[in-house]
Amino acid sequence: MVEKSNIEKLVTEFINGTGVFLVAVKVSNSNRITVLVDTMQGIKVDECAALHRHLENSLDREAGDFELEVSSPGLDMPFSVIEQYQKNEGKRVEVIDTDDAKFDGIVKHVTSGGFELETEVKIKGKQKEVREFSFNYDQVKSAKVILSI
Repeated sequence: MVEKSNIEKLVTEFINGTGVFLVAVKVSNSNRITVLVDTMQGIKVDECAALHRHLENSLDREAGDFELEVSSPGLDMPFSVIEQYQKNEGKRVEVIDTDDAKFDGIVKHVTSGGFELETEVKIKGKQKEVREFSFNYDQVKSAKVILSI
């Protein structure tokens, strides 16, 4: 079986200093390896292909067969690393906190400890007010971009 930590190490060594960041590595019981990577500008197909080739050449098929997929996280996937919050600073997101309360607003002031969310809330009927909510990452159950049409 392929070790997740080995894949993470290979990916980290390859992307070091390239502007690419690791979002997630998943290894199933059937050795299906999924590597999710991104950049602040959005990852390109050739960057994923280069990483795929590197991993393919670094892993030993004799030790066990595997299926390998390298891609970007989908737009509908929740954030899992701080870099995703940084990439989406200034964009509208939906946040669900650990109490299952749902917020939507603009991501602001992303730091290593958390971020702020600028939201519009209704007050007394139709009147709206802009408020900022602060979140630590451990208070967030899910956060993802709200796609606008």
